Amino acid sequence: MDQKLPLDELSSVIARIEGLLLTEEKVDSAVQVLARAIKDAVPGTIGAGVSLLDSRGHRTSNGFTDRVVKQADALQYELGQGPCLSAWAAEDTVIVDDAHTDPRWPLWGSAVAGLPIRSVVSSPLIADKECLGALKVYAAVPAAYSESTGRLLEMFAAPAATLLSHVQASEVPRRISETLQSSLHSRDLINRACGVLMERHGLGNEEALQALMLQARKAGTPLRQFSFTLVAGTPATGQ
Repeated sequence: MDQKLPLDELSSVIARIEGLLLTEEKVDSAVQVLARAIKDAVPGTIGAGVSLLDSRGHRTSNGFTDRVVKQADALQYELGQGPCLSAWAAEDTVIVDDAHTDPRWPLWGSAVAGLPIRSVVSSPLIADKECLGALKVYAAVPAAYSESTGRLLEMFAAPAATLLSHVQASEVPRRISETLQSSLHSRDLINRACGVLMERHGLGNEEALQALMLQARKAGTPLRQFSFTLVAGTPATGQ
């Protein structure tokens, strides 16, 4: 069942991920593209996925092509063992001929006994000497994969890890920026609402803030929402 992935197909996949990076799509989008491409490239595969893990092995992002992948992965995260977590920890490709009899992960092997999963290959995603997570493919029959399947997965992993690390990095400042903008907007609304109370009731700044917080609490409304209602000129509940 071995099949060498044509270089033009691999290049096409990487180009699609680069396109996501250039359009500032989220990490999850790039992960989904990669998972689908892996499933299509590896014969006999019933499902593929990409797990991004933090330094403690906690999942930060997960892309899967089929429900069975989601189920098998969730059991790995829950039990703390499995081929994907081992590939990440050892930073080496893991090949499983039969998940039902492999002695390396007894809890996980028993847990997936009811799923159509027998063969597994998982390869680490390594960028700048840091392991970000792992790629994985699942097959429904034993011994569906070989060492050449592992090499095929590694062909995806090397460039994909670099690109995914860049996408992750680009997401961080954007999220920080969004949070900061939201925080500044909230502060501005609250200041303006305090100004309304100061003018309306002749209060000082601190008194107005305390009055605003008290009214919002009595109304059972978040401070930002209460401030928005007050500034908008609609009588706020609790006034």
